[in-house]
Amino acid sequence: MNLSSLSSQLNLSIPELRTKAAAAGINIPPRANKLDNFVANRIFEALSPKKVVAPTGPVTPITVHIPPFIKVRDFAELLKKPVTEIIKVLIQNGVMATINEEIDYDTATIIAQDMGFEVLAEEQSNKASIGTGQLQEILNQETEESLVSRPPIVAVMGHVDHGKTTLLDAIRKTDVVGGESGGITQHIGAYQVKHNGKLITFLDTPGHEAFSEMRARGANVTDLIVLVVAADDGVRPQTVEVINRAKFSEVPIIVAINKVDKENANTMKVKQELANLGVVTEEWGGKTIAVEVSAKNNQGIDQLLDMLLLLAEVENYRANPNGRAVGTVIESHTERGKGAVASVIVQNGTMRVGDIIVAGCGYGRIKSLEDERGRKLKNVTPATPVEVSGFSVAPEAGDIIQTLDAIDTAKNLADFALRQKRSHTLKTKTQLQGDSTSKTVNLIIKADVAGSLEAINQSLAKLKNDEVTISLVSQGVGEVNESDVLLASSSKATIIAFRTKTNPKAINLAKQKQVSVDTYEVIYELLEDITTAVVKLFTPEYEHTTFGKAEILAIFRTEKGEMIIGGKVKDGELRKNKQLAIWRGEVNLGKVDIIELQEQKVATKEVSSGHEFGMKIKGSIVVKVGDILESFEEVLKQKSL
Repeated sequence: MNLSSLSSQLNLSIPELRTKAAAAGINIPPRANKLDNFVANRIFEALSPKKVVAPTGPVTPITVHIPPFIKVRDFAELLKKPVTEIIKVLIQNGVMATINEEIDYDTATIIAQDMGFEVLAEEQSNKASIGTGQLQEILNQETEESLVSRPPIVAVMGHVDHGKTTLLDAIRKTDVVGGESGGITQHIGAYQVKHNGKLITFLDTPGHEAFSEMRARGANVTDLIVLVVAADDGVRPQTVEVINRAKFSEVPIIVAINKVDKENANTMKVKQELANLGVVTEEWGGKTIAVEVSAKNNQGIDQLLDMLLLLAEVENYRANPNGRAVGTVIESHTERGKGAVASVIVQNGTMRVGDIIVAGCGYGRIKSLEDERGRKLKNVTPATPVEVSGFSVAPEAGDIIQTLDAIDTAKNLADFALRQKRSHTLKTKTQLQGDSTSKTVNLIIKADVAGSLEAINQSLAKLKNDEVTISLVSQGVGEVNESDVLLASSSKATIIAFRTKTNPKAINLAKQKQVSVDTYEVIYELLEDITTAVVKLFTPEYEHTTFGKAEILAIFRTEKGEMIIGGKVKDGELRKNKQLAIWRGEVNLGKVDIIELQEQKVATKEVSSGHEFGMKIKGSIVVKVGDILESFEEVLKQKSL
């Protein structure tokens, strides 16, 4: 109920309503414009000694069963309310849905409860399509004896113009799969090469847009990253981005120092810059393998492939070719004559022509499997890249593909994913906050499956620091319930619901207890919000920047609180609009203000090194010939992780 409506019914102004409610022991948040029915009823009981018209909504709560998705028209019929009233309430909550559009269960639950109804979830046989958490669980469930070695999956990344494409071309030329000659005729975003009798799978997505999309959705297909750094250019912004991405996802790096044939190549400089970023090569006493190559002259390519196979042997990548067939979509498009197709990396099991498949909103039977050369395949084993056709609609990069036993099951999963994508959702995310006194961010995490929970925990471990603590008060699998809300209330924690629901009673209780329940579907959105909350708790620090130093050569006039002096800039420059510190030997005497600054008896804003100046200063310090002036500024800067 709106606060203005409640105040009108009680014949009170809003300030009077707030004051009287507070006196009755009922707190109305300072920024609140509306109240739920529970709080509104309490205020009515406390502030209306005579009979007053009760707030809008059923006197005795009516229970309604809500499905995962429901059209606004059907929702209005279910609540026996005018459609216009439902649409109005949706708009007030930021959901712009028309009469024939769908809203999801969570949104419908919040709206129904606001209108005084009790909500129960309608039993559904359909479940949401498989996510990255379930994928990890499937891979973890394979028994040790069923696993066999598979080829490593490698992404070649680096700064623009550092030679990624040329390096990939050079690697292709070493390809002797099947004893064939000739290049790749069909681009499917990935390909395999054979080296010393062993296969290596390379991701070859231009610009690695798909890699970024898969990262955002929590999918991690890459086993190894080849970081290409030009020997004549060194570490650049995208180099740093790749290093951070690898650290965050714990993917091992092999550095390929490219363009070593150039005259201005400086491999030692590259290794020094990498070491400064925490990527210490073996030559410098670290664990990162670095190979010097010239992709243009085909130099060092065999050695790079040798190192990839060596690292893959150490990491021991394995899968079960006889297990459940699952994989990840790396690219997709619609092709004439084939319809919707997807480039896929199979991560477990074996996919065969004729298998029933589903990935995101697309489902169907596999019509064809083709490798990077356009050759038809009958089946595909783990770590093999393949183009799959037979989807009803093209899935998205990062979608998990799986084989199923029944086409109806696949269709239901795809339909559920499509409705989930199209439905209007009320995002009730708050600004995640920590406790500034204890420097702690308290969290209660509930996830859809153990695999998702494991991924979140691994990522949160990387946010560990010496100043702010991330405290996991509780964590578990399943929907958010009343116990979670009560625990959050007592521990001042924020509840994180990752790809899972909050039951209706818990939603209502959370409102009463003023507990924040934030829902996330994408793991990196969750981590970014937590990172922001942590950074905000850091104690800001001053960043001191010195612009220049000068020596006082003469004192021309001394007055009360002011002096006119002359000197010469020894280093950098003096700036009129910056602070000025006075040094006498090793002692800092304090600061003074510059009133006037002249060079050649002409007013100026700055004087550079080697030039003499005249200056009028204001302050309590009496300077002497030989004192040193330091032009500087101090800026309050927020720390970062």
